[in-house]
Amino acid sequence: MITFGELNSVSQALVWLAGSVYGRSWEHLLTLLPWILAFSAVAIAASRDLNALSFGDDLARGWGMALEWRQGGLLLTSVALTAASVATAGSLGFVGLIAPHIGRFLVGPAQEGLLPVTALLGGLLVICADLIGRLLFAPLELPCGIVTAIIGVPYFLYLLARER
Repeated sequence: MITFGELNSVSQALVWLAGSVYGRSWEHLLTLLPWILAFSAVAIAASRDLNALSFGDDLARGWGMALEWRQGGLLLTSVALTAASVATAGSLGFVGLIAPHIGRFLVGPAQEGLLPVTALLGGLLVICADLIGRLLFAPLELPCGIVTAIIGVPYFLYLLARER
């Protein structure tokens, strides 16, 4: 489709595939907002379940948790949040990998604090990456997905080296 598509549509698709907030408006945010509010509320309400699951399946089952149902519900919640975000801004994969690590460093492993801090850090990371992408090579603009990858790769190499 990229090979035979109309040039304007193909270029927009490539920018979206790289992950970008270019061309997004308040209308896009208003479309995204109900998804974010509803499923974020579900995730925060399930934060105790997430804490229990972090100790392992056997312990969570021992505490009386209906493991398959809870895991399925949490999976659907995370898929809904991810799908809404990706539909709006494209794939910004490193945001979802960097923000939780920084959030855990700042507030610890308890999900009640980690979930909202990670969401705020992810948004801040996207804003900073977009700003860097727009200003660094002006008048050209780098999609924020490329900027987050440039930040994310060294960060994960650092994490891998630290684990050794």
